[in-house]
Amino acid sequence: MAVPIIASSSTITKLKPIPVLGFLSVSKPFWCEELMAGCANLGLTYPVDIQPLKISLAAKDVDVVEWKGDLLVVGVLEKDLAKDENSKFQNSILKKLDSKLGGVLAEVSAEEDFSGKAGQSTVLRLPGLGTKRVGLIGLGNQTSSVSALRGLGEAVAVAAKTAQASNVAIALASTEGLSSESKLNTLTAVASGMILGIYEDNRFKSESKTPTLKSLDIIGLGTGSELERKLKFVQDVCSGVILGKELVNAPANVLTPGALAAEASKIASTFSDVMTANILTVEECKELKMGSYLGVAEASANPPHFIHLCYKPPSGSVKAKLGIVGKGLTFDSGGYNIKTGPGCSIELMKFDMGGSAAVLGAAKAISQIKPPGVEASCIHCVSLFHSFPAPFLFPLHLAICLGSYLYFVHFVVAACENMISGTGMRPGDVVTASNGKTIEVNNTDAEGRLTLADALVYTCKRGAEKIIDIATLTGACVVALGPSIAGFFTPSDELAQEVLTASEISGEKLWRMPLEESYWEFMKSGVADMLNTGARQGGAITAALFLKQVQWMHIDMAGPVWNDKKRAATGFGVSTLVEWVLKNSS
Repeated sequence: MAVPIIASSSTITKLKPIPVLGFLSVSKPFWCEELMAGCANLGLTYPVDIQPLKISLAAKDVDVVEWKGDLLVVGVLEKDLAKDENSKFQNSILKKLDSKLGGVLAEVSAEEDFSGKAGQSTVLRLPGLGTKRVGLIGLGNQTSSVSALRGLGEAVAVAAKTAQASNVAIALASTEGLSSESKLNTLTAVASGMILGIYEDNRFKSESKTPTLKSLDIIGLGTGSELERKLKFVQDVCSGVILGKELVNAPANVLTPGALAAEASKIASTFSDVMTANILTVEECKELKMGSYLGVAEASANPPHFIHLCYKPPSGSVKAKLGIVGKGLTFDSGGYNIKTGPGCSIELMKFDMGGSAAVLGAAKAISQIKPPGVEASCIHCVSLFHSFPAPFLFPLHLAICLGSYLYFVHFVVAACENMISGTGMRPGDVVTASNGKTIEVNNTDAEGRLTLADALVYTCKRGAEKIIDIATLTGACVVALGPSIAGFFTPSDELAQEVLTASEISGEKLWRMPLEESYWEFMKSGVADMLNTGARQGGAITAALFLKQVQWMHIDMAGPVWNDKKRAATGFGVSTLVEWVLKNSS
């Protein structure tokens, strides 16, 4: 598939702008249009052209018994179900609803043993209100956690799909005592849970139901411009998460490195006021001496595409220069060290570009939010592989002058496939990274760090002061932390705190892992500067040590990239990266 090489925003065709406040629009990927145009594709599989989903979001301050629509859902704590001596609810909202319904709500909650525990739900179709259905969803003992509130939104989405509801409202039985900030956070979590819960990726199904939901009202948390801005923010972030999900869900015969680059180009063209794209060809990567990255890509019939998006803030004073790097293996066979045997999950290796999906999803969200930013200036950037003694360091003293633009965030993806062929990289080969370091490849299935190596050097040269790389890097991290938690590694306590704060806001789970310097002994080579893998024990740590830099963080998202129960992508990483960028811009 041919993908245009884009050097600046001037060569990009402008597309339709994003929807206005109050609507979420999920548009089909740009590369779908290229595939539809007749580009060759293995298996003749093309994504179905699904019409964008639009949901009107509003914060309202109306009486729940006066609200009119298809489904009214109340999130309840266990304490909200307390009843008086006459078996009547003591909570004011539940008492008011139950009175309108002639006591049926209290009776049903008792008969179904509904106690408000997290995960419990009941939905009734009853006359007597302006809404066709009333539902209660349990929140457990407290509502302050992002996961509980997002879970409420997701549960409402399930109920809305079952009821084929067009107009839905959500209220909390207990809002007294909530600060203005808590109400904003509650609104964000509930709305995002609902939006992401109602979304279904049906692009590769011959038949699918079209969601009927058209509007969502969130009642009782206030009204006004601040809440409207927050709802717009939720839409922007969710659009990025949905893009991340779609990229990971797409099969490798459809989402090739070229198709991933086309999606990046679409982001730049859609938001050309703040974003530019530069897609490097193989020859351009050779000129930059990216032997580590190109060695991985060599075996594939689909050529690699090195993606660089630059966010240029519309205004604002100097704050920070950030780099976000994502692993972009659109398929990982393992190479000559092919993935075999039970548990190798080769059939799921389309998700080995989950890091790049998070990066591009964050880029799309940031392009819509448009945080104020900084200018690029003279930077001293410490090189990759700084674990070597000082004489081996590759210092980069840079005067960054990229046209007249003032860049704030660099989004970088070294996209390729790890395949097998007569031209492919072999175990025992030595590759040379773009900073001059040589790497003995003792395992071709440890390819992600080889691509990230050149991507990190490139990002460092662009003047980034803080860099995060995010990757589905090791099975060892999944063994350590399970399927729901990403591990992160950094020598910087300051950067660790920034990202932990961002993850607490986003609700995505991260855990700091140790960078045990003594483990670098496992990475020493007899013929090159280093090996690309160490001992089996501590594999996630040695992988991080391979990439280590100052003011840098590595996030291993191999566990939470995929939901085995739903057999679908999670969109993990997008929200945390967005919150981190916003923290650095504020």
